[in-house]
Amino acid sequence: MNKLDIMESKTKTAIPILTTTHEVEQLAAALQPLNVFAVDMEADSMHSFQEKVCLLQFTYHRSGADNSEETVLFDPLAGADVAALLPVLANPQIRKIFHAADYDVRCLFRDFNIKINGLFDTMIASQLLGAERVGLADVLDKHFAISLDKKYQRADWSKRPLPLPMCEYAAGDTRYLHQLAQILENKLIEKDRLWWAQEEFMLMEQARFQVKQGPAFLRFKGAGTLPPRALAVLETLIEWRNGEAQHRNCPAYKVLGNKTLLSLAQNCPSSLEELKKVEDFAPRLIERYGKACLHAVAQAMQIDSSALPSFPRSERPNRDAAVDNRMNKLKKWRQSKATQLELEAGILINNAALESIARHYPQNSAQLTQICGLKNWQQKVLGEEILEVLS
Repeated sequence: MNKLDIMESKTKTAIPILTTTHEVEQLAAALQPLNVFAVDMEADSMHSFQEKVCLLQFTYHRSGADNSEETVLFDPLAGADVAALLPVLANPQIRKIFHAADYDVRCLFRDFNIKINGLFDTMIASQLLGAERVGLADVLDKHFAISLDKKYQRADWSKRPLPLPMCEYAAGDTRYLHQLAQILENKLIEKDRLWWAQEEFMLMEQARFQVKQGPAFLRFKGAGTLPPRALAVLETLIEWRNGEAQHRNCPAYKVLGNKTLLSLAQNCPSSLEELKKVEDFAPRLIERYGKACLHAVAQAMQIDSSALPSFPRSERPNRDAAVDNRMNKLKKWRQSKATQLELEAGILINNAALESIARHYPQNSAQLTQICGLKNWQQKVLGEEILEVLS
């Protein structure tokens, strides 16, 4: 991005856009003495092969006599060093208010090694208060009757200069979080659920992207139905598509959709005529990618049968009538308890935790604490009743 683009963005909006290391250091200095500030980020996952953080939004109250509210945008694509922000964002004594922090926490750590401590997530708080709709627009409408326009949710945030409406949209995502967090925190205290939320926040702080292991077809819906030769075709096609997407710098699905790739693997076409029979393979895409797909298929067809991949099959546990009976009882109890607490059943305790309880069949509180996936607040709030159901 050139200086003219940066200047154009700055002159078109009253919302400050930070682009230099010095400005980032000034922001860090302003945030350091505070008790709380709101944060959000925008990425370009709908527009790039490898998504990246394109914008960070901060809303905070200035320290000093006026205590005025300030919202600033930080453009990391301009090349500024973010190092000054790391200790501030990692300081557990300073609350950072996010809404739906999971993706943000993962992206910030991956792109900048930023660790978030002191998290308060207004979406998690809303879930623990029994809200049915927990998107930011829904929550703001509920508490403030504010209509948040989400038209730029899927916009290309790597675009420069940033248009004024996109800057205003980004600023809106943090502008109301202070008031919202205060309302939700008070409600959590009233219901004695703040400590539930605090544990959930601490767990969310640890969220990280996992390194993908093994063949790509392991993460491809429908691959488990394919025989070895078709799996080899699918893997070769996925590798080709990723290379093409990287070359075009776009998400892989914008090259060819998963449904088309799966159909190619199932039919293994060897001619352009056969390609025309492949599901969802539009003529314009055949014209553009037909020869490359046929080449990928032909490559996979030449792989020796002894080297063909196979989809791993984990052994299915033997059905145990006693376990099934305990699981049914636990689910029935969960629904009743969730209704009593005015919570979604899956928020109260998820199926994975229930299944683990049903299989391990804990007989006392000590054994219950050993159940994988059961959180401390769930053990304390639900433990007695769970043991009663099991008994």
